Amino acid sequence: MDKEFSQLKSILTEEKVERHGYTDFVGGRIGGHEIIALQCGIGKVNSAVGTVELINNYHPDLVVSTGVAGGASVELNVMDVVVATECVYHDAYCGSDVEYGQIMGMPARFRSPKELVAKAVDSDKTGKVHSGLTVSGEWFVDSREKMQQILDRFPEAMAVDMESCSIAQVCHIYHTPFISFRIISDVPLRDDKAQQYFDFWARMAEGSFNVTRDFINSL
Repeated sequence: MDKEFSQLKSILTEEKVERHGYTDFVGGRIGGHEIIALQCGIGKVNSAVGTVELINNYHPDLVVSTGVAGGASVELNVMDVVVATECVYHDAYCGSDVEYGQIMGMPARFRSPKELVAKAVDSDKTGKVHSGLTVSGEWFVDSREKMQQILDRFPEAMAVDMESCSIAQVCHIYHTPFISFRIISDVPLRDDKAQQYFDFWARMAEGSFNVTRDFINSL
């Protein structure tokens, strides 16, 4: 979303823009690191295409996906951040020969490097960063019933989004390290979802991507 990307760009210095394919790539720096940022768009295809363009044009040492997600765990609060230890699709079924959520020929789950997850948690200065499973699918989870269906399949899920797993799959194919940060916008199983969601967007400007910045500075 535009508001997310505006907040992400605000933590970059020395900003410049290049266009490849369908989207703009914003170059800049965070501390001593060169950063290339792009807004993929919503869903698996948009995020996969954007990631391929990023890898082919810039050959990054690490792909960091950041955005918002619904909280699957009732222990989470709005504005908490989930760092994905691993990602899986909640809406993929390729038959009984592989696990639910697994794409034939791909790993059952796409795992982030343990040392990067540990660094992300250790670099947190807020006490709001959690690590765990992020599940992805082509579904905006706007009901308790849908969230419960996902948890019935993946009871350990922490966050639900529409892009992390597809980006992780592309990075797996291209042998590029990957990590995902998701800011929690609402917790459908616990509170009034609509109010949470509106409150979240009202507070979005309050340093939402500082956790991502602190992680990159720690590398």
